[in-house]
Amino acid sequence: MDRAYVEKLFQWSHLSPELQDVSRSFAELAAHIVEHAPMNPERSVALRKLLEAKDAAVRAHVIGPMH
Repeated sequence: MDRAYVEKLFQWSHLSPELQDVSRSFAELAAHIVEHAPMNPERSVALRKLLEAKDAAVRAHVIGPMH
């Protein structure tokens, strides 16, 4: 995955301020991975799993606590 594609997947500025706080650190880590990890299938797996984790974290905040 190239940098522009990864940045698009991890955009967070359109989210509410609370969700921006949740999502921003995932975007920063994704950028770090793109910058420092060699381009190979494992880097793609790392980014894909990070994207899944980011989506789950945002959903957790949207859903809120379970009672």
